[in-house]
Amino acid sequence: MALALSLGRRAQGNAWPNPAVGCVVVREGRIVGRGWTAPGGRPHAEPQALAQAGSAAHGSTVYVTLEPCAHHGQTPPCAEALIDAGVARIVVGVEDTDPRVAGRGLAMLRRAGIEVVTGVLADRVVQDLAGFRLTRAQGRPWVTLKLASSFDGRIATATGESQWITGPAARREVHAMRMRHDAVMVGAGTARADDPMLTVRGMGNVRQPVRVVVSRRLDLPLSSQLARTARTVPLWLCHGPDADGPLAQAWDGIGARRVQCAVTGGQLDPGSVLRALAVAGLTRVFCEGGGALAASLLGAGLVDELVGFSAGLVIGAEGHPAVGVLGLGRLAEAPRFDLVETRDLGGDVLHRWHRRQGGSPVAEAAVGQGSPAG
Repeated sequence: MALALSLGRRAQGNAWPNPAVGCVVVREGRIVGRGWTAPGGRPHAEPQALAQAGSAAHGSTVYVTLEPCAHHGQTPPCAEALIDAGVARIVVGVEDTDPRVAGRGLAMLRRAGIEVVTGVLADRVVQDLAGFRLTRAQGRPWVTLKLASSFDGRIATATGESQWITGPAARREVHAMRMRHDAVMVGAGTARADDPMLTVRGMGNVRQPVRVVVSRRLDLPLSSQLARTARTVPLWLCHGPDADGPLAQAWDGIGARRVQCAVTGGQLDPGSVLRALAVAGLTRVFCEGGGALAASLLGAGLVDELVGFSAGLVIGAEGHPAVGVLGLGRLAEAPRFDLVETRDLGGDVLHRWHRRQGGSPVAEAAVGQGSPAG
C-alpha cells in the first residue's frame, strides 16, 4: 500500500477533477502491474495496472488507495474490470465518499467472491486524498497557503522589494509544491505588484496548474505576463458581478476563463470563490498570497495547510506583512495550526502546519458567513 500511495502522489496536480489514486498488482510475491490516475483523471489507476499485469492479474492481490468505482461514466467501472481480470483479493486504503460509489464498489467485489480488506494505511490515504474528499463533503477544494517571509514575517520592504527573500532551494521547493496542486492562486494586488507567471519551472515538461487570480473588478494589467500567456497556460479570473464590462470582454478575448463569485462586505466572498473552483473541478489549491487574500481565507477558516519559508533576515515593521488585517482582539480567536514538518532548505527553514480540528471560534463562525477576499 505504501507503494500505491507513492504512485498516487505522481498524479497530484494532474488528475482533477478525479482523485489521484495509486494501484499495485501482486502475484506470488512479485509486482506484476502498477498504475496511477492519468492526467485529466482518465484512465483510472486500476485498469492501467491491470493492463500492465495482463494474464498475471488472475489470482492476484491488488492494492489500491481508494475504493474502486462502481458507476458507469466515461469509462466502465473499475470494480467490474477487477472482477473480469479474475483477481483474488483487494486491499483498499479507504472507502470512497463520492455518493456514486460510497461502498458500492466494495459490495460488487464481495458479491463476485473477491476477498476485500479495507483501512490499510488509511490515515495517510485520507491525507493524500483530502482535496477530493473535501470537494465531496464541503463543496470546496483543499487550500494550502504558502508564505515566504523574513524572520519577522515580512514579504517585502517598505518600497515593495521582495526578490529574493528566500534562496534558490526554497524557491525550487515552491515549484515542486505548485506541481502537486491543481491550481496556483493569488490576489489582484499580488498580480499587479509582482507581475508573476505562476507556472512550474525547472521541473521538466510538466502539466501546468491552473493560474487563478482573485480580482473583484478585473482591474489587472492586460500587458502582464499572465495576460500574454493566457492562451497557452490556463488562467482563471474570479470576479464579482460588478466587474468592468469592457475589461471582461478583453480578458475573454485573450483566452482567460472568468468565474463569477459572490461579494460580501464589498469584497469577494472567499467561500464563494472556493465553491466556484470546486464546481469547475479543482480539488487542491496552492495560494501564494498576498496579505489581504491570506487574511481573508484565514479569517473564514478556509486554510487547511500552512507552508512557511522563513529566511534569516529582518526587514522591520515598515515592511509589508505576510498576512493582512484579521481584526482579532484575543489570542483565543486566532486560527490555530499544528506543526507536521520542519526542514532546512539551503539555509531557509520550511515549516508545514495543518489546521487544528475545531479551529478558533471566530474561524468556525466565519466558515458559513464568508469573510471578504481581495
